[in-house]
Amino acid sequence: MRLLVDLAAQTLELLEERRVLERYSVSTGRNGPGEQRNSGCTPRGLHRVRIRIGDGCPEGAVFVGRRATGEIYDAGLAWKHPERDWVLTRILWLTGMEPGRNRGGSVDTLRRYIYIHGCPDTEPMGKPCSHGCIRMRNRDVIELFDLIPAGTLVEIR
Repeated sequence: MRLLVDLAAQTLELLEERRVLERYSVSTGRNGPGEQRNSGCTPRGLHRVRIRIGDGCPEGAVFVGRRATGEIYDAGLAWKHPERDWVLTRILWLTGMEPGRNRGGSVDTLRRYIYIHGCPDTEPMGKPCSHGCIRMRNRDVIELFDLIPAGTLVEIR
């Protein structure tokens, strides 16, 4: 199995060979595609899921620095912390596979902390709004997380 993230269509597909098993609407970097650190862009090319975080956490679990805070996202929490870029429910941390493009130096996807992760259900899908990560609906990211192991190939184009 592998994942294909289509930046133009704002979709993520789970593929087996050439067959689409699942298709999800996502939200990628509002600054468009790009690999540079601090750009707010979503990196292109070949990646792998390096680390899976959040197995067994409840839907809406809040993560800060890749650690569950014990909080569950709701409108009250959002009001209390308007500055947060919400990372919820599950994290699939990506690592680049192409040296000089998305691996190493100022273009390193892993060091840029690029994830596939859940976000508040109030956030729009199908249009670029993230800080570079690939945002998904919480239920969708739980489903995807349960279907793929670490090491899964991810192509972002």
